Amino acid sequence: MRKKININDDWKFIRQDEERAIEKAYTDEHWQEVNIPHTWNAIDGANGFDFYKGACWYRKEFSVDLLAQGNKVFIEFEGANSITDVYVNGQHMGQHRGGYSTFRFDITDVVTFGAKNLLTVKVDNTVVDDVYPQMADFTFYGGIYRDVNVVIANPVHFDLMDYGSQGVYIVQEEVSNEAAKLTIKSRLVNDHEEDKKVRLWVDILDGSSNHIAYAAKEVILAAGETQVVELPIEMENPILWNGLKNPHMYKANLSMTSFNDMVDELSIPFGVRYFEVDADKGFFLNGEPLRLNGVSRHQDRKDMGWAITPKEHKEDMELIKEVGATSIRLAHYQHDQYFYDLCDQEGMVVWAEIPFISVMSKTELEGINAKQQMIELIRQNFNHPSIMFWGIQNEIQISGERPELRKLVKELNELTKKEDPTRLTTMANVMFVPDKDEYNYMTDIVGYNKYYGWYQGKAEDFAGWLDGFHETNPQVKVGISEYGAEGILQYHSNDPKVKDYTEEYHALYHEKVWKIFSERPYLWSTYVWNMFDFGANIRDEGGVKGRNNKGLITYDRKIKKDAFYMYKANWSDEKFVHIASKRFIDRADEEISIKVYSNCTEVTLFVNGTEVASKTSNDRIFIFDNIKLQNGINEMKVTSNQAGATIEDVARFNKVAEPNPSYKAPEEDTGGVVANWFEMPDLSDVEVEELHITDDVFSTRCTFNELMENEEAKAVLKKYLGDFTEHPMYGMAQGMQVDFIASMAEDMFTEQVIFALNKELTKIKKS
Repeated sequence: MRKKININDDWKFIRQDEERAIEKAYTDEHWQEVNIPHTWNAIDGANGFDFYKGACWYRKEFSVDLLAQGNKVFIEFEGANSITDVYVNGQHMGQHRGGYSTFRFDITDVVTFGAKNLLTVKVDNTVVDDVYPQMADFTFYGGIYRDVNVVIANPVHFDLMDYGSQGVYIVQEEVSNEAAKLTIKSRLVNDHEEDKKVRLWVDILDGSSNHIAYAAKEVILAAGETQVVELPIEMENPILWNGLKNPHMYKANLSMTSFNDMVDELSIPFGVRYFEVDADKGFFLNGEPLRLNGVSRHQDRKDMGWAITPKEHKEDMELIKEVGATSIRLAHYQHDQYFYDLCDQEGMVVWAEIPFISVMSKTELEGINAKQQMIELIRQNFNHPSIMFWGIQNEIQISGERPELRKLVKELNELTKKEDPTRLTTMANVMFVPDKDEYNYMTDIVGYNKYYGWYQGKAEDFAGWLDGFHETNPQVKVGISEYGAEGILQYHSNDPKVKDYTEEYHALYHEKVWKIFSERPYLWSTYVWNMFDFGANIRDEGGVKGRNNKGLITYDRKIKKDAFYMYKANWSDEKFVHIASKRFIDRADEEISIKVYSNCTEVTLFVNGTEVASKTSNDRIFIFDNIKLQNGINEMKVTSNQAGATIEDVARFNKVAEPNPSYKAPEEDTGGVVANWFEMPDLSDVEVEELHITDDVFSTRCTFNELMENEEAKAVLKKYLGDFTEHPMYGMAQGMQVDFIASMAEDMFTEQVIFALNKELTKIKKS
């Protein structure tokens, strides 16, 4: 019978490359004692550009019971980033390339039963050009950051070497309210030296453990071979997995018996459902419209990196439930099986994806590793009913226009449909992909990462772009895969503006954008970027190094920003009132406005114990204007009566003589992510003339890649912009036009700067 033995405790670790570590005689007395999950970037991974990247080593002694002799023994890693070499008793078991999926090695022939065995693991988070991701706006934390297990199985077993999967696929051939037709597809392995006859059983139980259906089959397994066996199951009047309303889970108990022995068994939770996306009406689950009010999630946590436990996963889920989301985009890689399980159990509709993001390899053009990670993602997560969309790329166009890139995206879509024709393929296009680009037609549905109101333009621009795209592409099923703005709780303003980093602008941005989205039923989904602040080592803006601060909740999960409550007011039925700008304590104004987010129909404001006014609102936002402040502390209390009980929230503001200067971000940090890339000249005295720009010459309409590949054009860029290629964020912009970058930093890229660049660039002919 199968046994799974967790070996997370009592490891030794060294943060350096130590090739002799595989030797049994090597002493590791000076190594650090650690437990798994572990990362060596828990602190430095979110503190700036420099964090440790390289090979590190782990060692662990483990035993395999003498009674297990004659069985197969596997070592299982649920996640190690990103290239992992595994040695047992000094012998190399294999290498896994990719940091997010489960992988196993067969160690039967090298373990000593009934004695101590030495497990040595080299993990390297160095970026190499044939493993994804190549570059991204998040930290690549190194380490063995998910569970490690020893698995002992009979030589006849469900396949443990099938890309880290369970070896069993519950295929939903046809599902309706009346019936669910399933195929249970099992990969059966016989590692004996002779043929074996087994009986395969499948029992289906409902959520109350009632027997629903079963199937069985006699199978003769040839020696040393793997056989795929399919068993049909039909369930009448199934209880459908129905999102938050009723995430009903069945259980498939599979077993293989030989004579009077149970040789292997698995118990697999699953749910049955059907779904579709309509280009005009959005997403439908089980025939009913369901608004996918989504958030995106990264898996890291402050001072923990990726080395988190079920406790942190559960806390994240509880916060996502509290805000009222119905869907989660699990970005930008395969997440922990435990979190997918939580999504199943809680009724979250999931977009799962691989880290084929931002930049394609310059040398490995077949996408071997991207395809491997796609197969791993699908096979390891096939039985999760919450997953309905497979994401094949995120902003991969950043690396520039390349025919091999388009070819690979198409191949990834074809591979995904071949591996799993029951779900929809999708991808997240970078914001500058044109409306009529072929990228919009490659997958079943598509998302756009758009940042109007932060990186370019204003929040209101979403309306025109969305309606224009829908009119241009009425057949395309479009959603918003990312949108957001930075919000840093240190900064506050009575007059919030784009790129001021204030909590007030962060909330105002989401108010405006959500209103636009909520009025457009053709959007199949929208995903806030991000639910939580996260580590992004290449960032340095707003006075905060190494972080992306767009979350609705802080990196440590301690503070919910005001925008969190704006969404809760619109998405959740849990009654509450929330006074915005609580952290904007010091006020130099005679009068202020009080903003309240609530899903109650009426709220009442009390100022310093005196009732001021009651208000109703149709948009969940209540504004009380012209609230006079007295010197010193002023207490604001907002209440609402709900079912005979009073709910309330309190804020205190301090009337001061002068504004608090700490509430304003430093000027050099308010230019956004582009602010510190370039050394811009003062060209204020340059007289701008009209230039006629043709397609046969270089100009600011070209991408940075195009310009940097021509020596004359490169010299012009460096003359006016400095040596920007050393900036860590530059790699994220190579495929962008200079004009597009300029639209993100108009204060820096003045009309005079653009003119000066084009005046010289247009003299250079394209070859």
